[in-house]
Amino acid sequence: MDRLCGSGELGSKFWDSNLSLYTNTPDLTPCFQNSLLAWVPCIYLWAALPCYLFYLRHHQLGYIVLSRLSRLKTALGVLLWCISWVDLFYSFHGLIHGSSPAPVFFVTPLVVGITMLLATLLIQYERLRGVQSSGVLIIFWLLCVICAIIPFRSKILSAVAEGKILDPFRFTTFYIYFALVFCALILSCFKEKPPLFSPENHDTNPCPEASAGFFSRLSFWWFTKLAILGYRRPLEDRDLWSLSEEDCSHKVVHRLLEAWQREKNQASGRQTTAVDPKTPGEDEVLLRARPKSKQPSFLWALVRTFTSSLLMGACFKLIQDLLSFINPQLLSILIRFISDPTAPTWWGFVLAGLMFVSSTMQTLILHQYHHCIFVMALRFRTAIIGVIYRKALVITNSVKRESTVGEMVNLMSVDAQRFMDVSPFINLLWSAPLQVILAIYFLWQILGPSVLAGVAVIILLIPLNGAVSVKMKTYQVQQMKFKDSRIKLMSEILNGIKVLKLYAWEPSFLEQVEGIRQNELQLLRKGAYLQAISTFIWICTPFLVTLMTLGVYVCVDENNVLDAEKAFVSLSLFNILKMPLNMLPQLISGLTQTSVSLKRIQDFLNQDELDPQCVERKTISPGHAITIQNGTFTWAQDLPPTLHSLNIQIPKGALVAVVGPVGCGKSSLVSALLGEMEKLEGAVSVKGSVAYVPQQAWIQNCTLQENVLFGQPMKPKRYQQALETCALLADLDVLPGGDQTEIGEKGINLSGGQRQRVSLARAVYSDANIFLLDDPLSAVDSHVAKHIFDQVIGPEGVLAGKTRVLVTHGISFLPQTDFIIVLADGQVSEMGHYSALLQHDGSFANFLRNYAPDEVKEDHEVLQSANEEVLLLEDTLSTHTDMTDTEPAIYEVRKQFMREMSSLSSEGEGQNRPVPRRHTNSLEKEMPVIKTKETGVLIKEETAETGNVKLSVYWDYAKSVGLCTTLSICLLYAGQSSAAIGANVWLSAWSNDAMEHSRQNNTSVRLGVYAALGLLQGLLVMLSAFTMVIGAIQAARLLHEALLHNKMRSPQSFFDTTPSGRILNRFSKDIYVIDEVLAPTILMLFNSFFTSISTIVVIVASTPLFIVVVLPLAVLYGFVQRFYVATSRQLKRLESISRSPIFSHFSETVTGTSVIRAYGRVQDFMVLSDTKVDNNQKSSYPYIASNRWLGIRVEFVGNCVVLFAALFAVIGRDSLNPGIVGLSVSYALQVTVALNWMIRTISDLESNIIAVERVKEYSSTETEAPWVVESNRAPEGWPTRGVVEFRNYSVRYRPGLELVLKNLTLRVQGGEKVGIVGRTGAGKSSMTLCLFRILEAAEGEIFIDGLNVAHIGLHDLRSQLTIIPQDPILFSGTLRLNLDPFGRYSEEDLWRALELSHLNAFVSSQPAGLDFLCAEGGDNLSVGQRQLLCLARALLRKSRVLVLDEATAAIDLETDDLIQGTIRTQFEDCTVLTIAHRLNTIMDYDRVLVLDKGVVAEFDSPVNLIAAGGIFYGMAKDAGLA
Repeated sequence: MDRLCGSGELGSKFWDSNLSLYTNTPDLTPCFQNSLLAWVPCIYLWAALPCYLFYLRHHQLGYIVLSRLSRLKTALGVLLWCISWVDLFYSFHGLIHGSSPAPVFFVTPLVVGITMLLATLLIQYERLRGVQSSGVLIIFWLLCVICAIIPFRSKILSAVAEGKILDPFRFTTFYIYFALVFCALILSCFKEKPPLFSPENHDTNPCPEASAGFFSRLSFWWFTKLAILGYRRPLEDRDLWSLSEEDCSHKVVHRLLEAWQREKNQASGRQTTAVDPKTPGEDEVLLRARPKSKQPSFLWALVRTFTSSLLMGACFKLIQDLLSFINPQLLSILIRFISDPTAPTWWGFVLAGLMFVSSTMQTLILHQYHHCIFVMALRFRTAIIGVIYRKALVITNSVKRESTVGEMVNLMSVDAQRFMDVSPFINLLWSAPLQVILAIYFLWQILGPSVLAGVAVIILLIPLNGAVSVKMKTYQVQQMKFKDSRIKLMSEILNGIKVLKLYAWEPSFLEQVEGIRQNELQLLRKGAYLQAISTFIWICTPFLVTLMTLGVYVCVDENNVLDAEKAFVSLSLFNILKMPLNMLPQLISGLTQTSVSLKRIQDFLNQDELDPQCVERKTISPGHAITIQNGTFTWAQDLPPTLHSLNIQIPKGALVAVVGPVGCGKSSLVSALLGEMEKLEGAVSVKGSVAYVPQQAWIQNCTLQENVLFGQPMKPKRYQQALETCALLADLDVLPGGDQTEIGEKGINLSGGQRQRVSLARAVYSDANIFLLDDPLSAVDSHVAKHIFDQVIGPEGVLAGKTRVLVTHGISFLPQTDFIIVLADGQVSEMGHYSALLQHDGSFANFLRNYAPDEVKEDHEVLQSANEEVLLLEDTLSTHTDMTDTEPAIYEVRKQFMREMSSLSSEGEGQNRPVPRRHTNSLEKEMPVIKTKETGVLIKEETAETGNVKLSVYWDYAKSVGLCTTLSICLLYAGQSSAAIGANVWLSAWSNDAMEHSRQNNTSVRLGVYAALGLLQGLLVMLSAFTMVIGAIQAARLLHEALLHNKMRSPQSFFDTTPSGRILNRFSKDIYVIDEVLAPTILMLFNSFFTSISTIVVIVASTPLFIVVVLPLAVLYGFVQRFYVATSRQLKRLESISRSPIFSHFSETVTGTSVIRAYGRVQDFMVLSDTKVDNNQKSSYPYIASNRWLGIRVEFVGNCVVLFAALFAVIGRDSLNPGIVGLSVSYALQVTVALNWMIRTISDLESNIIAVERVKEYSSTETEAPWVVESNRAPEGWPTRGVVEFRNYSVRYRPGLELVLKNLTLRVQGGEKVGIVGRTGAGKSSMTLCLFRILEAAEGEIFIDGLNVAHIGLHDLRSQLTIIPQDPILFSGTLRLNLDPFGRYSEEDLWRALELSHLNAFVSSQPAGLDFLCAEGGDNLSVGQRQLLCLARALLRKSRVLVLDEATAAIDLETDDLIQGTIRTQFEDCTVLTIAHRLNTIMDYDRVLVLDKGVVAEFDSPVNLIAAGGIFYGMAKDAGLA
């Protein structure tokens, strides 16, 4: 290099230490300035060029119009190029005129000139590729300016020193160059206009990141606007930015699908090369054995799709890892500088500056890395969800059988999420070993082989940690089981709360829940103690490692002296080492979980798909709409064929009925036509669009109108016709929002019949060519079925002229069909017109003779037509009485009788007739269980929390934990921090020993005290963790107990107005947070808080000047924290709200795939799913950015702490010893992590403490009257006679509502049998609820045997009355528990009750007997059996007053007779009050009470009432009893 600079006056050495280092006014040699310093920016630009060009080639964003800014930049580039050439020509000029300039004056202008030309061309190329702000060029100009600052100063200094300018021409060109470069830097910071044709032009709310400048992207400044908005008011959906094109689902999913397809093709390519089949038979065998061959790898598909993101992340991570080792080296030089009083002061300032720059670089790179990785993780999840969704739309039925909907949803929610969670750790696979190796290498440099002692400790602790986490895992699994059973029990309690109240059974169930909770908390406690131990290990590891290493170092050799440099540099290196080692267990568990998920997803994606070619859609023999030739079909390859050798031809426009016994393959035939079955041989052709009505109606969770339109544009006339013909108009009047009523999941707020009619309306509206109707008439009542057949399906219906295939059991419709296909055992047994088949006298004729004697058939039809109109209205209205009036009784008596009349005709026709049986079933279905979202009347909207959490909530939690416990945790933490500071101060004093005596004498004392202080710190950590566990478990117990006790005592009205899901959420999600999330979060907060405080204490103690900057930094920190918490909390809420629709839409899709495919809407549903995922991403993306925004700002505060700690150490170097400086700066280097964690945990705590608030809210709702009033117990054996008296009694359901009973006054004598009748809403059920004080009196009172029921405890009252409720509710558990939860009765009593209730045969036939397990809600018993079980409960009680709320249509007549008979014999001497729906049951009662609009209308014996000709007479007449 010296030769390059030549000799003579300008000749100089390349490097001169005396000039550059050992002086108080440092400078660089002219040679260095003109050569290397001038080349640095050029080297950078040429090095970055290839990668940057590659990037630009692949990212075309449209071109930017040539703007003024662009012209200016280009002009500056050209001028700079000219300046360089002028310099070069000047050198040539000198050469020609005899002076010999040094070679460097030719080389440098040439290099700089060419580079400037390159930069100018780049400016234009970027413009053509649509780059608005170029990072590469900004860095280039920045380097140019920085490298020019030194000559800028030198030239002025030398001119001043010399008194004249040595080389005026070069002096001038240099300053012109400097001015131009500086202008270029300023201009490059401005961004260009958006490119033409960019999506921003038509985007309402584009993400500002896309158009942000380079520095804005680097510091995430573009996010600030949203942070401010979120601070001003809670964010809403409309505030979120739209996604950039490459983050959108359709784009990401498409890329992954392509990669996966390529993988599949490669795998199948490998197979075909492996086997070369000789014969087709062999081929089939090989295909069957396919799973053994290599499966396509989903992992490779993912890697291929996201290669660029992975590589980019890896680059950032590598740079960041290398940067993290610079600060310990700088610290080492800083300590040396402090130890050496002769060193020039400017060294210290440069070191402090370098530390700051290095930390800031590290921060910027780290957050770019995190952003890159988290966005990639988000894309991972998006892509996986999309691929699974698309696969679920095409899997075969056999695959669907194997995996439940729940499992598929899990693939999407859990497994896709696992990929997202593991992504941030992926790079640790190579980064952790790299960091460990580098750290050990640098430590070896300082301490030699004694490092190995520390490494050994680390390695030994890894299995210990592993063992602890394995044990914790097992506890967690057991605890989950308890939690599940507790939630299941709670859900049953909430579903059957009314029954519990009526029977006074709450204490028994309370005890059960508390028993489970006890076990759950026991496991929680064990798990939490383990957690505390692992925290202890975690905190002590770095300390033990340092202790071992330093101990071994000092003890091995007398001459090994521990000075400040060795102690604190190795300490900061050990801190770097701590990070990857702590992450390793997380990485390993994450990877094992993800590999399981990967395998599950891969298996699912490799499942068989439906063959889209199995139904020929294009060609068909003329005149026909559907043909099957020699078709054999199966549901799965390993099952025998369901349909075989079918030959069917259906002409266009025909109405074809498909009939046959149960299980003969009728529905399968429809599925085969849709292409849902696997075709083994033959050909199927279907020409034209298809509409399909499945047997089980599939309803989407959207408005009724959207369900009918099903993606087609709205045509009012056609829509109206569809509603009218499908008998939906009457329903619309009753639904709270008409056709805009939102229908719940699976059509929950519609009855079975309504769901079927909506499904049919969808088909009618679709206006397809072919209609496949799979038994749509079975779910509706027979008169409605007739209406629908006539109006829609039949020869006169709206679909006349279309091809219709109708699977049916309704024999009455067959004569009107064009021809009938009779199936038997999967084959066509007969085919032809109705009359032809009857004459043929085959199986069909027999079938008809058995099922439909002619005369009955005629009667049936006459009756049908007579009642049709009135019934049609009745049917559609009946299903909604539940929603329209408050009284639980559902059907009016008149209606009931009409219904009975209409089914009387079918009673006598033999047991096998399908219609009546389905008919009673349909009535069961017709009782809607869930109240619709009425317009704010019934169900109050749940309020979403916004804004800050009140301090009182924290205070509540602290009280639950116990104030002493809370205080001791704080003190223990303070003690632990003091111990840590003590240990480090001791280390610093120890290292200063070396300075004074260059040998250390009392090593053992030094080591001993250091060890003692460190262990004390560990013990205090462990103690504080244990104390926290004790407190947290106590809080969890108390909060759950309060919630449970309050809910068990809440009045019935609370459960009527609050959805059970909302209450369950408190018991599951919120209690989980209190159990498992709050305590660790609080510990983390304490940890980071005390670390930050101790850092500041140490720095202030060592350099008191630091106090000056503490306040401004704290203000900045607080400011950032306020902005972040408000915004991120709201973003998190928005994210979780938008997540569930993805999964509910998916489970809905999976259940309705056949319908979606039949209507050809697969593509639309994919788009729907993508939109829902994108919606969720719209809040996830800003949330990720908010974390980065915060991180950079907080770490900036941390970096300032480092800067000032170093600066003040340099300023006060005369009064400080190296030990103190080492201590102060090594603490400062840790503070950034602590500050970052502190904000994170504060915001976590804020979002989690809400759980306490929600639980508290439901623990303090109003309760009903006390269960037992000790001062006023009912006398023993009360009531003895059973006289029930109402005196001037009025009641309302809830305050603010109308009175339901008005001034009721009546007296029922002991042992009297009274029937209560009245129209719907007359107050029949309310009366019984008042008797049990489920409703409390508005005025007046009720006496039983002269005792005012309002004065005694609820349980004293309820346990002495008996009710057989309308809907029999059972709880999961044994029969014994369902009959006698308190265990009060003997075995004989129980069997006697079962015998009287006609259940003993059933129970004794069960191997478990009385311990027979009932399923949830008693699903494994028939409705009749459940009803009889309720009767058995009543028989066990045998109280003097029995209330019988007669079951409506849900019960079959046989059971009804059994119950009535038993009541007449067993409750002969009791007072019986019966709410009657069938008048024939009460015709022999002593008296009948007729209620009308809440008042007594008539009250006398049935005979007298009929004679009087009032309301009761009218009812009896309707029922045909008068």
